[in-house]
Amino acid sequence: MDILTGEIYGKQNSNKFVMYNVVKVSKSIVTLQNIDNPLSLFETTAQKLESAGYVRISQTPYINTQVASAKKKKVSRKPLRCPYTLDFIEDRADSEKPKPELFSAISENADIAQVIT
Repeated sequence: MDILTGEIYGKQNSNKFVMYNVVKVSKSIVTLQNIDNPLSLFETTAQKLESAGYVRISQTPYINTQVASAKKKKVSRKPLRCPYTLDFIEDRADSEKPKPELFSAISENADIAQVIT
């Protein structure tokens, strides 16, 4: 029985169908997590899983989570602000709205409007 990480196994109890997610697979031990209760983990073997009546519900394709090479990640540069951009949000707290007098000052001052355009 070939078990891979990410597969879902289920078992019919007397009153409901319980599903388990395969969290970790080692050479002899399989770690299962109850989907309804994520804090519930238990370890078993593939032979005990099959003999206890667990059925594979969904098989996911194998995804290699190990990094194959040690390539350097490209560092993204911080975007530069246009020198004519007015940052009206910089001086306020996150819970505050932009100050209305800022917008009235811009509309009244024609020099700022000419510089921006």
